[in-house]
Amino acid sequence: MKSVLSLLAVFSLVCSSAQALDIAALERAMANPDRPAADKERDASRQAPAVLDFLGLEAGMTVLDVNASGGWYTEVLSYAVGPNGKVLMQNRPGGNSAEATTARANRLGNVDEWLTPISDAPANSVDFAITALNFHDFHNSNPAAAQGILGQLMAVLKPSGILAVIDHEGTFGADNVSLHRIAFEDAVKAVLEAGFVLAGASDVLDNEADDHTVGPFDPSLGRNTDRLVLKFMKL
Repeated sequence: MKSVLSLLAVFSLVCSSAQALDIAALERAMANPDRPAADKERDASRQAPAVLDFLGLEAGMTVLDVNASGGWYTEVLSYAVGPNGKVLMQNRPGGNSAEATTARANRLGNVDEWLTPISDAPANSVDFAITALNFHDFHNSNPAAAQGILGQLMAVLKPSGILAVIDHEGTFGADNVSLHRIAFEDAVKAVLEAGFVLAGASDVLDNEADDHTVGPFDPSLGRNTDRLVLKFMKL
């Protein structure tokens, strides 16, 4: 995945009530003193303002952060959508530190902690859903279950809604299960099978120093893997 792909027809299908992402404002918000220092340490490798701009996130949107874990992306998303937007911080019950995630949700006025299945969100209620650095876990461990998750996302997203997939890129045909990665071809095939359309792929998180032969937590990578940034849409 080194080329940028686009499907121009889908880019006209946007939410008219939303406002374009203000990258400079998002960068200022991410620098605020209330944001955890541990979160800021990951900013350089995640490049969230550029990534979210490419993916089409806009102020005022309702966003679902799928398997949000501790909520790094949840907080960035909350800044980006602003006071007229909402972020659902979704996690499986018992899967993460409830105390830490609840504290983050309570600190951010437009975030709802969502310790429930994706399917509990109302149909056609979400503008933008994101799975960041975890789709490989769903797909590699149980492709059928991953399709179930994608089906739930298809149901809760609005028509023209966006599904963003960010993940550790693997090499097609390699043992990506052991490496905790997913190949571009496998990720795209899985999401297309669920009925989504590929709207674009960006190289903004490419890291040529990562040859995909070690796992994401190998010390040699400094937690800076070569990453897929994929934009899908529900038509």
